[in-house]
Amino acid sequence: MKVAVVGTGYVGLVTGACFAEVGIDVTCIDIDQKKIEGLKKGIMPIYESGLEPLVKRNYDKGRLHFSTNLVSSIQDCEAAFIAVGTPPGEDGSADLKYVIGVAREIGQHMNNHMVVVTKSTVPVGTSLKVKAAIREELDKRNSDLTFDVASNPEFLKEGAAIQDFLKPDRIVVGIDSDSAKDIMERLYKPFLLNGHPTIFMDIPSAEMTKYAANSMLATKISFMNDIANLCEIMGADVNMVRKGIGSDNRIGNKFIYPGVGYGGSCFPKDVKALIRTAEDNGYSMEVLKSVEVVNEKQKSVLVNKVHSHYGSDLKGLTFAVWGLAFKPKTDDMREAPSVVIINALLEAGAKIKAYDPVAMEEAKHQLGDTVTYSKDEYDALIDVDGLLVVTEWSEFRIPNLDVIGKLLKNKVIFDGRNIYNKEELESHGFDYYGIGIK
Repeated sequence: MKVAVVGTGYVGLVTGACFAEVGIDVTCIDIDQKKIEGLKKGIMPIYESGLEPLVKRNYDKGRLHFSTNLVSSIQDCEAAFIAVGTPPGEDGSADLKYVIGVAREIGQHMNNHMVVVTKSTVPVGTSLKVKAAIREELDKRNSDLTFDVASNPEFLKEGAAIQDFLKPDRIVVGIDSDSAKDIMERLYKPFLLNGHPTIFMDIPSAEMTKYAANSMLATKISFMNDIANLCEIMGADVNMVRKGIGSDNRIGNKFIYPGVGYGGSCFPKDVKALIRTAEDNGYSMEVLKSVEVVNEKQKSVLVNKVHSHYGSDLKGLTFAVWGLAFKPKTDDMREAPSVVIINALLEAGAKIKAYDPVAMEEAKHQLGDTVTYSKDEYDALIDVDGLLVVTEWSEFRIPNLDVIGKLLKNKVIFDGRNIYNKEELESHGFDYYGIGIK
C-alpha cells in the first residue's frame, strides 16, 4: 500500500513514521528543502519521545521516504494525507490557504483514483472546499479521474504521540463513500489489535469532533483554574477538591490539575477557531469565550504571587524559571505560559535565569538574549531571589531541598504546577506559593 503525507510538521511526521512502522510505503513531502535533507540524515525538526529512532529505522528499511516533489510522490498512491498548518488568522479563524493549495496541486497531478484525507485540524466544511478545489483542477485537465475525500482528525498528545498513534483509544474517520471507507479500514487495521474502534461518521461530524474534543479539554483546565483561584480566597485546598471531584467517574481525574494555563499548538488555536466558526454561523459560544478569558488571566497568576511577595518593583531581583515548554516531554513553545510569565517579570525590572530539559533552543527563538540560559536546574538557582516552577518535568519533582536552600539567596518557591508539598517545603524553611492553596 502506497501513501503520501503532505507536511512534515508534528502531525505529518508522526503519521508518516507510524504508517511506515506497520509496513506501508510512505512518502512525506514538504516544501522546506533543508528540513527534508535533515530528515534524510536523521535530524528531527521537532522533539517527540521515540520519534527519532522510529524515523531512522523506517527510512533505513526503505519504507519511509522524504521529498520536496509532490508531483512524483503522489503517483499511484491510494491515499494522500494533507497535514499542513492551519494557523489562526487575526480574527481567530483557521487559515486554510495551505490546505487548499495542496488540494489544488493534487488535482493538477494525480494519476489514479485515491482518497484525499484532511489530517490537519480544519473547520467544518473544509472537506467540501478540498473536494471542490481538486475537481476544479481535474476539470481544467479534462480528466475523468475519480477521487474520494475523508476527514481523519488526529488526537495525539505531545510527548506521547507515537504510543497514541500505534495504540489509539479510537480512530475517527469522516467519509461519504464506501470506497473511502475500504481504503481507510485497510490503512488502520494494523493499529486496532487492542480492540479499540474506528468510528466512521459523516465528514462534517468528524471535522467537528476534533474541535469539540480539544475545546472540552481546554474547558476542564480553565474550570479547574477558576476553582483553584476561588479556593485561595476561601481558604480551601484545591488539591483536596481535585481528588474529591476526580473520583467521580462522570468527571474523571484527567485535565483537572490547576496550573498557569494551557498553551501549545492545539488548544488555543482550536478554541479560537471554534468560537469563530460559531460566530460565522450566527451563534455565540459563551462557555468557550469564558474559557479563553480564564486561561489568559491564569498566565498571570504566578507573576501576581511574585508581586505579592516582593512588591510591584522587581528591579535588582533575579528569578530562576524551571520549565519553558508548554508541557513536559516536548520542546513546543507555542502559546507557552512561560513566555508570558517571563516577559511580565522582565517588564517589572527582574532578571531571569531559565532552564528546560529540551526546549532551550526553541526558547531562544522566542526570548532571545533577554534571559540567561542555564546548563541545568541547579545552575539556574545560583544567587537568585526565588524559583518559579512553570513546567512539571519529572526531573523537577523530587529536587534536593538542601541544595536548593543553599543556592537561593531567598528561599522562596512559586510552584505553578503544584508538584511540591506545602508543609514539606515550609518545614525546610521555604516560603511556598502554589496554585489554589492558601
